[in-house]
Amino acid sequence: MQKYHKTEQKYPELRPSRQRVKDFDEVYGEFRPENAQTQSERCLQCGVPFCQVHCPLHNNIPDWLRLTAEGRLRDAYEMASRTNTFPEICGRICPQDRLCEGGCVVKDFGAITIGSVEKYITETAWQEGWVETFAPERENGYSVGIIGAGPAGLAAAEQLRRSGCEVHVYDRYDRVGGLLIYGIPNFKLEKEVVARREKQYRDSGIQFHLEADIGNGLSFAELRGRHDAVLIATGVYKARDAKLPGSDLGGIVEALDYLIASNKHGLGEKVERFANGELNAKGKKVIVIGGGDTAMDCVRTAVRQGATKVTCLYRRDRENMPGSAKEVLRAEEEGVEFVWLSAPEEFRSQKGKRVDEIRVCKMRLGPADASGRRSPVPIEDGAFGMDADLVIKALGFEPEDLPVAFNEMQLQLSQWGTLKVNRQMMTSLDGVFAAGDIVRGASLVVWAIADGREAASEIMKYIEEKQRRAA
Repeated sequence: MQKYHKTEQKYPELRPSRQRVKDFDEVYGEFRPENAQTQSERCLQCGVPFCQVHCPLHNNIPDWLRLTAEGRLRDAYEMASRTNTFPEICGRICPQDRLCEGGCVVKDFGAITIGSVEKYITETAWQEGWVETFAPERENGYSVGIIGAGPAGLAAAEQLRRSGCEVHVYDRYDRVGGLLIYGIPNFKLEKEVVARREKQYRDSGIQFHLEADIGNGLSFAELRGRHDAVLIATGVYKARDAKLPGSDLGGIVEALDYLIASNKHGLGEKVERFANGELNAKGKKVIVIGGGDTAMDCVRTAVRQGATKVTCLYRRDRENMPGSAKEVLRAEEEGVEFVWLSAPEEFRSQKGKRVDEIRVCKMRLGPADASGRRSPVPIEDGAFGMDADLVIKALGFEPEDLPVAFNEMQLQLSQWGTLKVNRQMMTSLDGVFAAGDIVRGASLVVWAIADGREAASEIMKYIEEKQRRAA
């Protein structure tokens, strides 16, 4: 503890807000080697490592912090990558304040900056050429089809390929990465970070089938016939909505549509709704409704697009906000205004076609709901108006109706519309598994990675058992 108190918590250098709002580059620089080492030395090597307990992947955090402190970075990378498929991505986008760093024993004095060290270790590994293509010791002759090239699907694909399977990944979009590419802004996760993993996977023999229309262009039955097992890892993309008066006015858009348009524009793709200004915040007064990380992505994107004013409207208070506290702080530094304990009740327009005002109801916090958070309750006579040229709804995501989309009505759903699976992560169809958000609902990337890795293990057990029975 004495050694710990001699060194303060330190993050990599944060670019000044006035500079970073002018571009979409990542907001943090790289850790200097001496700073990463010094931060790692702060770890107390606890007997019960709560950082590891609070990590969905149960990463061996104290071990790779110790190796980093000793200057053994290659060993640290190999340790980190044993449990985490994408440590460089988790180091960037995980809400560490709610996970590993939130569980750090010394967090009251400033938690060890675990995510920053994790990013540093893996970036060093890429620079030094330690991240290599992987080939199984032998091909096992099994074939697995994965629907979805997002974090859950990719995590499963790597594990299955390492086991010797022939792996085919199908995705509706034209790029590999799912929401890592289209849903997360560049200032949090630069697209090259995902692209280099894609190259590693392709070089390792994983085969990608992009712009694949499962259920129409390729029937689900045909897909099952091609492979020994199938994993559904589509994620959840359907926007949750609030049916309010005036919702059909122009200028009211969904968060994911807005972020996808911005990301595609940044990739050099032509997006008509961006070009015509519908999904571009430049010169507009923007209000984002919601309090999660997607809402934070939207407000910070709007600032960078040149909005004249950006406001986040959230029905609970700061302490009950589901998004990362660090993201809220960064947004405030960049000029975003937060209006807490406020919820929209009506969208209005003076001209009848496009929104120009939101009628807002003030809220107070009542008793806790099923999630443990206090429920927002409207305050009588507490309504007020807010001007808006563009309203972005970031209210969360729901699963699509996959039985209809895949034209496979035997796929059973839970009461929440997610795919129903058993303890082995198998759906109601033999040999068809599911993982990630399409099972647990909208969640964190790190949980999708954990689910994908577990699903790969269950798929291998299923295939091997099936082969034993057939022998």
